[in-house]
Amino acid sequence: MTRRWRPSLGLVLGGALAGTLALSLSGLVVFRYLGPAIGYREAAVLLGSLIAAVTAVVGWLLVRLLLRPIHALEAYAMAEGTAEVPRHYGTRELHATAQRVIAMTEALRDREATVRAYTDHVTHEMKTPVSAIRAAVELMQDTAALSDEEQQLLTRIDTARQQIETRLSALRRAARAREVRYLGSTTLERLAPDLTAAHPGLQIDLDGQRVALPMGREGVLVVLAQMLNNAAEHGATRVAVVASQSDDQPTLEVHDNGTGISGGNAARIFDPFFTTRRDAGGTGMGLAVAANILAAHRGDIALVPSATGARFRITWTTH
Repeated sequence: MTRRWRPSLGLVLGGALAGTLALSLSGLVVFRYLGPAIGYREAAVLLGSLIAAVTAVVGWLLVRLLLRPIHALEAYAMAEGTAEVPRHYGTRELHATAQRVIAMTEALRDREATVRAYTDHVTHEMKTPVSAIRAAVELMQDTAALSDEEQQLLTRIDTARQQIETRLSALRRAARAREVRYLGSTTLERLAPDLTAAHPGLQIDLDGQRVALPMGREGVLVVLAQMLNNAAEHGATRVAVVASQSDDQPTLEVHDNGTGISGGNAARIFDPFFTTRRDAGGTGMGLAVAANILAAHRGDIALVPSATGARFRITWTTH
């Protein structure tokens, strides 16, 4: 990538002021000598047009080098979701400031995505037991002859259930104020003991164990745990995890020998709460959480066509 030359802010402002002063002084001198030759009225019109043209050029330069980059940076910082990074930064000082603002904005967006994914996962996981408690309380109140002590116990249980629901609502509201980021890098070699211990029923084959993955150890563990759990739930006994790197782009592939994913479900597997195992306790948040965590760290996950089992490819953008 070639480095573009950018003028300093002092050069731009100093040049604009110096040019304005020089234009005014030279205009007086030229008017003094041009007036008698072509007439003072014609000289005034000519010099006025020239000054207006030069002023317009200076104004255009100031807009291009100062005003437009500031507005573009402001729009980027205030944009919701994914926004295009400004392409023009004007002066060196604006370029340095823009890089810091962009880094800060991306960090805040990444953290928000991670927190929301985690909050969605926790609150959705808690909905099922809370609903079961509510149904059980209502059933016992409607069908059983309860003593006073039993009724009091049910009341306390229902009150606790309401408190849990209140806390979950508060968690969703507070999620934007707290976040978890998985900064740093790790390798499959460092993750191997944890993956093996957490999934004893799977034979996990690792390749490219020393390839650096641009995400913290805990984050990669969360993503792989979701994928390995899904593989086990769909009948897999063996999973291959392969890390590689090409053109400075790290790639991680996860391929299992399970039942795979049907064509009808392939387009929805990353949607929150979509699951084919609702009756068995599936929440439909596993792959959605993994996708959101990866997106928060410049990563992307995709389902790759495979003759056997399910195959996923994770890629990171590092520049």
